[in-house]
Amino acid sequence: MGHKTSKLPTTPIRRRDASGHLDVNYAAGLRTITKANARPRDGTAFLSGPRSTVSLAEELGEEFVHSALSGGDELQDDREKIVTEEAGGPFIMTSGRTEFAHSHDASNRGATREPFPKT
Repeated sequence: MGHKTSKLPTTPIRRRDASGHLDVNYAAGLRTITKANARPRDGTAFLSGPRSTVSLAEELGEEFVHSALSGGDELQDDREKIVTEEAGGPFIMTSGRTEFAHSHDASNRGATREPFPKT
């Protein structure tokens, strides 16, 4: 059978000396990797990076910036507003006018009606 064996280094990587300090060669390798991955310091901080796709994270970030710059807490007022879904718990009494559609769904035009199930 054709087993492939991975070749492991015979000597372990020396990361620290006996006193616990980083090995000189290992530290130099880490500095090289760090410099290669460093971002340019152009003063844009985290603003040049991607924005969050999570709406709550986006809202909390905007609230932080707003409150840090103005000293107010404007978005907290928006979160504390009572919305229709909160009135009455999980069941809300509404009229048929609110719940049901007024016309046919455009995606169903020309569709065949499913037969009535007999089982």
